[in-house]
Amino acid sequence: MVVPGRGDGAYGIVDIVHCCYALMVGHRNIINTIYFHFLSYQNTDHINIIHHIIKRKFIYNKMSQSHEEHFDVLTSSGQKTGLSKPRGAVHRDGDYHRAVHVWIFAESTQQLLLQKRADCKDSWPGLWDISSAGHISAGDSSLVSARRELQEELGLTLPNDAFELLFVFLQHSVTNNGTFINNEFDDVYLVTTVAPIPLEAFTLQESEVSAVKYISLEEYKQAITKEDPQYVPYSIDGQYGQLFDIIIKRYQNNVEARSLDIQKKLHRYAPISLSAELTGLTEGDKEALVLLIHAARMMDDIFHQQVWCSNPSLREWLKGRAHISEFDKLKWIYYSINKTPWSCLDENEAFLTTADSAIKLVSEATKPIAGWKGVEYKAAFPLQKPPGANFYPPDMDKMEFELWTKGLSGDEKQDAAGFFSVIRRISDSRSNNIASSSGDLYSIPYSEEYSSFLTKASELLHKAGNLTTSPSLKRFLHSKADAFLSNDYYDSDIAWMELDSKVDVTIGPYETYEDELFGYKATFEAFIAVRDDKATAQVKLFGDHLQVLEQNLPMDAIYKSSEVIAAPIRVVQLVYNSGDVKGPQTVAFNLPNDERIVKDHGTSMVMLKNVSEAKFKLILQPIVDVCIIKEQQELVDFDSFFTHTICHECCHGIGPHTITLPSGQKSTVRLELQELHSALEEAKADIVGLWALKFLIDKGLLPKSLVKSMYVSFLAGCFRSVRFGLEEAHGKGQALQFNWLYEKGAFVLHPDETFSVDFDKIEDAVESLSRVILTTQAKGDKNAAQQLLDDYCVMTKPLKIALEKLEIVQVPVDIVPEFPVVNELFQGKQC
Repeated sequence: MVVPGRGDGAYGIVDIVHCCYALMVGHRNIINTIYFHFLSYQNTDHINIIHHIIKRKFIYNKMSQSHEEHFDVLTSSGQKTGLSKPRGAVHRDGDYHRAVHVWIFAESTQQLLLQKRADCKDSWPGLWDISSAGHISAGDSSLVSARRELQEELGLTLPNDAFELLFVFLQHSVTNNGTFINNEFDDVYLVTTVAPIPLEAFTLQESEVSAVKYISLEEYKQAITKEDPQYVPYSIDGQYGQLFDIIIKRYQNNVEARSLDIQKKLHRYAPISLSAELTGLTEGDKEALVLLIHAARMMDDIFHQQVWCSNPSLREWLKGRAHISEFDKLKWIYYSINKTPWSCLDENEAFLTTADSAIKLVSEATKPIAGWKGVEYKAAFPLQKPPGANFYPPDMDKMEFELWTKGLSGDEKQDAAGFFSVIRRISDSRSNNIASSSGDLYSIPYSEEYSSFLTKASELLHKAGNLTTSPSLKRFLHSKADAFLSNDYYDSDIAWMELDSKVDVTIGPYETYEDELFGYKATFEAFIAVRDDKATAQVKLFGDHLQVLEQNLPMDAIYKSSEVIAAPIRVVQLVYNSGDVKGPQTVAFNLPNDERIVKDHGTSMVMLKNVSEAKFKLILQPIVDVCIIKEQQELVDFDSFFTHTICHECCHGIGPHTITLPSGQKSTVRLELQELHSALEEAKADIVGLWALKFLIDKGLLPKSLVKSMYVSFLAGCFRSVRFGLEEAHGKGQALQFNWLYEKGAFVLHPDETFSVDFDKIEDAVESLSRVILTTQAKGDKNAAQQLLDDYCVMTKPLKIALEKLEIVQVPVDIVPEFPVVNELFQGKQC
């Protein structure tokens, strides 16, 4: 069913008829869609009619027991059971259910807005309470409910980015002589306004709210602590005390202390200038490079949008204020490294708060007040990095997604779980032409979601393709330009694998690390480079022996593929990167991730040699000096480090990808392991890469002198990668490997707190872990994967000892590259 509309955004009598019909059949998606459309047009007569219909005949429905509001029944841990019950029955039986609490906080006065509950309320009548609150009706989402309750109760209409989810509070209470049992999971939101909203601007819902007032944070805290009978009781010492703790901490942090904290974080990154030799490029190729760097910058714009819905506005806000003070400058620099307000090296802990965020104005958020321009609010972001990034609605959980996809056709389901689409809510949409019979969600292709950026990037790639003299680069650029608009990346990925050009380009949506909810959605990135012909010729050995490695992998033969295709390897000098390159810099990548292409054509690999050299010199060598026993320090060299990096990337192309489940159904490792896939795949590529090097040495294809050096280099590399944090896929994978090898005695901790490799035990330990990971992937066994990560992806005492030593001597964790070649290319040209 499609919600009809008018091209000019106005509603007519047809809308009212359809709204009434939707109410009669209980079509909640259509109601929500109409509801949030009409909020922007409150002054028209027709909209007021629709408002009245929804408000009086559906949302509250006080007059008809047959239309009593239903709630989703939850388990005691907050998961949906799939059942729903009427409101009265839920509170009678004490069922677990969900609600939203919305607090309005005025930053300039440090006051909270309270509402006085109407005398007719069935719980806590006549007492002062939360700014706005309400239950989440069956099938509804948290954020939609929060917005609607605020509008219904106070007449305040705010966009999604005004709402900051602080925490979830489990409330237990029994009132009304035991007849009202409340077991409620409350999603607690904070709306931060710059100044108090005039009280006369609010439109109070008489059946719910009798008055509103502002009260200082401290005064309200004292009233609750003293159990003042005028206020609804909450336990300050319990979970709800977080509300006060968060706000107080946010505004008590002084600038000097925060500046020192960010400076300390910045010191973990070593700035370095990466050079690349452009000799041998034609003038056409150099002109093409300029256009490619322009296109790459657009990948950065898209990536910022993909990570979090309010990220672009925060980016512009911080950049525009960087000149105001040294503190503002530090915030901007550290934000630029992380590309979000969450620190990559600190388990994605927020280093900024909503108090640091952009100020936005909504002039028509309430009824008009003379001389008042409207609500100025801080664009909010959650303390915890959203696991679904901006690929899914912020309040969507896994169950909602999975229930929705069950109602889709095969192609629709594949698109919903595919690399190149985002999931949005119908109830949040501005379009009237979205139909869905299976829920409030729908899918949008990347080509549509990011059309403004991709259209321009497509034009730039076509122009660059016309300039270059390389046939394979020309073919790749034109096919990728077409893919940006068609959303079909298959042909362009094949063209990328066949690239044989001095100018080496990787651009588009590839990695799925940001999607921590399912691991489905790809982020945009770009690597613009020039090929190192000499080094590329030297690494051909690995790609030529992939099939041999596959057939000898330490796992049962039934899981092995007979059709592994050799992965071309290109060694390049990086000129510029952008997009999904934040925090720690990548030294290599193996693409594409599309299982169809991996199965039919294999993968291709790119090694960033100048990045690897910088990391070895500035990070790995100092780690060796501090953490490795003196007798084994001389075994670590750049060739060992770089050779294992190559083998790591090769091993992404072998092992299980497309699999057969015990039921006989065909699937992929990515689909079965979901959010666990990235960490386990990184661990696989690492440990199987180590196994593969030993195999090639035993076959006489690599020198025996590499054996000891590769193991000791790997040990030092563990400490380097674990410092990325256990929330990051590479850090997780490395912790898993280190703890396994340490447990098996392959890594040894000495009394002087240095480490060494036990060469008698390392080979068996590497093979045993390779077997476990490969078999887990081959079976698509998510439970086994979770158990493996739970057991070994932990910060053990030996790891802590090593990291504390590195902290004391201040060894950098990673690098921040600068690209002087870009300035050289752009000299005299318009940027």
